[in-house]
Amino acid sequence: MNTLTYDRLYSNLERLKLTKIAEVLDNYLERANKENLSLIESLDYLIETERINKDETSLIMRTNVAGFPYRKTLEQFDFSFQPSIDIKTINELKTARFIHNQENILLLGPPGVGKTHLAIAIAMEVLKHKFSTYYINCHKLIAQLNKAHYENSLAVKLKTLSKYKLLIIDEIGYLPLDKQGANLFFQLISNRYEKNSTIITSNKSFGDWGEIFSDNVIASAILDRLLHHSTVINIKGESYRLKERKKMFSRGGDKN
Repeated sequence: MNTLTYDRLYSNLERLKLTKIAEVLDNYLERANKENLSLIESLDYLIETERINKDETSLIMRTNVAGFPYRKTLEQFDFSFQPSIDIKTINELKTARFIHNQENILLLGPPGVGKTHLAIAIAMEVLKHKFSTYYINCHKLIAQLNKAHYENSLAVKLKTLSKYKLLIIDEIGYLPLDKQGANLFFQLISNRYEKNSTIITSNKSFGDWGEIFSDNVIASAILDRLLHHSTVINIKGESYRLKERKKMFSRGGDKN
């Protein structure tokens, strides 16, 4: 390969943003020459290397956009501590088929049982399938929707939140909503209904949602849309935080 051809190759790799190929090219050319690799073998290796790099970079970008408060995986979840969770159901959700079917997931249970961890872990699997994902706490969501309402930009805000293939709304029920907040929440759920998937976490049973939304009619309408195509996971185990606290006290007791 003459210098002119070599320089043009590198220039084209940069222009086409094939940065990983440019990075590994010199070492690979030496290997290909020593091992007498065919052109098709060389192209396959270089293009596959570039694809893997772009997929990894894309996943990092999508994960950053998702806005998780922390990152957790299903492998980190202690299912033995929460035996009420059906592992088969979780494995099905890992496939991200529920995204294709525009289905929702509702995670219910008392504080500390791992609802947020599970929601984020499922979302991390969804991101691997290249679906856009966004996380938001319910209280923060209502604050943003109220702000958009008063600034006459609600339609834009709803459109933005509705475009994500997966939206996680965390901690519904920890703080009650006034009627305007409930109405704004209903508009968001209606906009996403049968179009994109939503994961909800709540410490309240469905029977208490009328109290959460300050209106039984709106609560019923929200639940009707969320539950129409959904998987409900009711976690009945103990609190992980309480478990860790007990461990800490136990260790402290051993020292005395």
